[in-house]
Amino acid sequence: MDSISLIRTPIEAELADFKNLFDSSLSSSNALLNSVVSHIRQRSGKMMRPILLLLVARLYGAVRPSTLHAAVSLELLHTASLVHDDVVDESTERRGQLSVNAIFNNKVAVLTGDYLLATSLVHAEQTHSHPIIQLVSSLGQDLADGELLQLSNVSNHSFSESVYFDVIRKKTAALFAACTKAAAFSVGMGEEEAEFARLLGEYIGICFQIKDDIFDYFDSKEIGKPTGNDMLEGKLTLPALYVLNKTKDSVAQEIALKVKEGTATSDEITRLIEYVKENGGIEYAILTMNAYKQKAFDLLASLPDSDVCVALRAYLEYVVDREK
Repeated sequence: MDSISLIRTPIEAELADFKNLFDSSLSSSNALLNSVVSHIRQRSGKMMRPILLLLVARLYGAVRPSTLHAAVSLELLHTASLVHDDVVDESTERRGQLSVNAIFNNKVAVLTGDYLLATSLVHAEQTHSHPIIQLVSSLGQDLADGELLQLSNVSNHSFSESVYFDVIRKKTAALFAACTKAAAFSVGMGEEEAEFARLLGEYIGICFQIKDDIFDYFDSKEIGKPTGNDMLEGKLTLPALYVLNKTKDSVAQEIALKVKEGTATSDEITRLIEYVKENGGIEYAILTMNAYKQKAFDLLASLPDSDVCVALRAYLEYVVDREK
């Protein structure tokens, strides 16, 4: 059995219910909106965040209607943030597919993102859970705050790992953490169980983002973005930050500052990428990712063994071993 099948096995029926609810949430009489949504659906991927939410809900009991609405709400919010991010980053491609703004235009992309966000809030309300509604609202703030923090860091001439982790906690890990915490709330768990679930989600989300950042140092059509795409967008991620702080090389730091300012040439970016790889940046990022993976495993080890725990361990292995 492949890893994805193993992960999905305990929640096959629930995942089908989620997909039906998610699809129905996007139906509209607006022809333009339907065209955009149809394009977005083509890159729906493996639905890793809803799967995580459903698995964590199953840790504590049976999936309820509120669980499904929470999963739809958070996946819609995530999708909205991606559509908006592509406009902010002026990206023309996401995961090997043309972005909404590239096919249509920025106005359509922004308005579609707004529609998805509003629909997310509708489903949050349909959980009839004040903690989940509060969670979704706070997540929206965190995602925007993380994006703004990343933009403001461009003018900062330091190469701070702590700022990097602040950004990924708000931009990526917060979403995974919201999924796991909402899962606990949706099946009637209290604050203690919800905080345990939130921490598990945060560790998984940090692993997920570090893995994504490692991808940026290798060219692969499967991954769906060219080598150095983050640097082209002015972003310095964990591998580069480690090497820049370790070596204190003035030439590398000069290129890195040009990356932040958006003035680095493609040749300079290529040189910096090779420098980072030659000086242990990838190995450091992998070690850091594996440390967070172990933290998540330690949390799971405190639970009674079950098919859901087996699936969650497989989920975590998939996050760090995936090739795209």
